[in-house]
Amino acid sequence: MIADEGLRREIGTWGLVANSINIIIGAGIFILPALVAERLGSGSLVAYLICGLLMLLIMLCFIDVGTKITVTGGAYSYIETAFGRFAGFLTTNIFIFGAAVMANAAVANGLADTLSYFFPLFKQLWIRILFFAIMFGSLAYFNVRGIKGAMTIVKINTLAKLVPLLMITVLGWFFFKSTDMVVTAGNSAGDIGEISLILLFAFVGAETALNVSGEIKDPEKTIPRGIIISIVIVVILYMMIQLVVQSILGGSIADHKDAPLAETARIMFGTTGTLIVITGAAFSMFGNISGMVLNMPRILYAAARDRIIPSKSIASIHSLFKTPYVAIIIYSLLGFVFASIGEFRQLAMLSSASYLIIYLGVALSVIKIRYSDNSIKGRKKIVRIFVLPVITSAGIIWVLSNLPGNELAGMAIFIGILSIAWLVVRMARIHNN
Repeated sequence: MIADEGLRREIGTWGLVANSINIIIGAGIFILPALVAERLGSGSLVAYLICGLLMLLIMLCFIDVGTKITVTGGAYSYIETAFGRFAGFLTTNIFIFGAAVMANAAVANGLADTLSYFFPLFKQLWIRILFFAIMFGSLAYFNVRGIKGAMTIVKINTLAKLVPLLMITVLGWFFFKSTDMVVTAGNSAGDIGEISLILLFAFVGAETALNVSGEIKDPEKTIPRGIIISIVIVVILYMMIQLVVQSILGGSIADHKDAPLAETARIMFGTTGTLIVITGAAFSMFGNISGMVLNMPRILYAAARDRIIPSKSIASIHSLFKTPYVAIIIYSLLGFVFASIGEFRQLAMLSSASYLIIYLGVALSVIKIRYSDNSIKGRKKIVRIFVLPVITSAGIIWVLSNLPGNELAGMAIFIGILSIAWLVVRMARIHNN
């Protein structure tokens, strides 16, 4: 279903590649190499390959359904088209309150951890809470006052994150020593699965580039090429960074969980290298947070406006600044609260789990839409319906099965509360009509 929304289709293959890579590469890769190496050692690259392969399968599902449903909206549009408004309601709320808020909180903790490399005060809880309050409060203030100032903040951070990553990736090979690689015994499936769940935090986001599907030209060709190229580039870049960091830090990598890339740069280039990485990481993480605080409240506002979320007040517009100020304040407050009570590893895991639930919905959407396609007959129909989305769904469920019991129960309760809220609102509407 290719819909004409009146938008100009101007985004080509390399525009989509650039957009996807910019979204995917955020805070995670500055923190995760130490966490991955500590648990898996020389088996770290296996986790990267698993995450890369799973994300490629997931993106192939996005490509399959995205070339049939090309309206703006991404995963929300796909799932709602396949399964109806209730599924769309769950998708929107899981995305906003699970994936996005948890991701912002995780990145905020990652930023504080990174800054603690130079400023040990950031290891103290009250300093971190004060820092989170100032950061989220300031971002809320600028966003309430108008989108122009908020966009300026986002633009400043666009290229800064790539400088330290490319510096370590390209020049790190001159310092590479295979004898310094951390070597561990064989890893269990549980070890790999749990780390993959955390590591996926550094891979999610490519699908966000499809939110502009209504502005991609020749989507049947551009979407597959752009998404596949971007995933391959990211996997190669991440694996090269992991190899360099593990080689240079060796057995001491576990001592630098807060900023493994900064310590790598210190060994390579001294204080100057550390400063470049810390600055680049800070720009990247702050840019990620500011971008989310800019964009996600608008989705929260739209969901309230369209009555997907049962609260008219969230759709309020500021009388002077003409911005969705209630949605901005609520989203920023949630980011602050979860950043203050959580830590990077836990929040990244919860965010990844939320994303995976949405991805599972997209994979199931492929099955539903393919099954409804009467142009595919017989055995060919069975193969086309099940092979890709079933393998993808199985991979997602396996990774999700490694979510700790408390977090798994929390996700189930969250979905249960959303379902009850949907039923209450629906019954109220029926009663009013």
